Amino acid sequence: MKNNNLSVLFVDSTHPVLVEKLTRAGMKCDYRPDISRREAERCIHKYDGVVIRSKLVFDKKILEKAGRLKFIGRVGSGLENIDTEYATSRKIACFKSPEGNRDAVGEHALGLLLAVMNNICKADKEVSEGKWFREVNRGTEIMGKTVGIIGYGNTGNAFARCLQGFKARVLAYDKYKFSFSDDFVTESSLEEIFEEADILSLHVPLTNETNSMADISFLQNFKKDIFLINTSRGKVVSTPSLVECLRTGKVKGAGLDVLEYEKTSFEELHRNKLPDDFSYLTEHSRVVMTPHIAGWTHESNIKLAEILADKITACFGKLP
Repeated sequence: MKNNNLSVLFVDSTHPVLVEKLTRAGMKCDYRPDISRREAERCIHKYDGVVIRSKLVFDKKILEKAGRLKFIGRVGSGLENIDTEYATSRKIACFKSPEGNRDAVGEHALGLLLAVMNNICKADKEVSEGKWFREVNRGTEIMGKTVGIIGYGNTGNAFARCLQGFKARVLAYDKYKFSFSDDFVTESSLEEIFEEADILSLHVPLTNETNSMADISFLQNFKKDIFLINTSRGKVVSTPSLVECLRTGKVKGAGLDVLEYEKTSFEELHRNKLPDDFSYLTEHSRVVMTPHIAGWTHESNIKLAEILADKITACFGKLP
């Protein structure tokens, strides 16, 4: 389906290449990254398309006001801030661009793993304070370990590729994918990962099925004590369960780019609602946390925009 002269509202910031590509495809782009939810509700009826990131939730209430809307494009890997079921019922196409930041997420997951297993952040702080503690900062190698990946989409695959060269055994489980074993990973069952994994890395979307998936019973299913990496969504891991497993040693260390205490926009924390479990994480010597930046590189900023633009213009660009 091709459409000319579509009006597109941008409600969040993005790389300029996205505006440039849509404009070249014959669309009129209204770039308003500072627009409020109330303002968006008042004007959304004027637009055929909308480009979002994470600031606004496009729920049924706002979509009901969008009588002309033909597509929603999200600059990112997930669609959890869109009521996709209602959008589909209205024949509104929903686009995302997970291919754009998959390599960034894979590299960041590896960085978190190396930092946690080798006490890098703890040791850096100590050295800056004039402390020179070597034995207590003795690290653990990835080589020879079994890495379990749950969720083998874009980022799970990228992380597996980043592990090439470490001579680790890499297993992956994905409930919705099959026959994906390759040079980087061996397709596995969840039970085999529970039995064999020394390291767990989560790469699943946030759905009703995965919300608090990594709870106490899930983590205690692992035969070995594990290192945990989460670069997916914060609510995939139950923080109280993680804290309990850190206390007992079932989880030996954790690298967390995401937290369940993030606001819907993923841009900041609920600062007035942070519980004691968060304080425990901040004080644990083998917990490394970053502010949802795994996919937030200079390169991914461009790739996310380019890929989304290509997907939108393939369906709605100007006819040659």
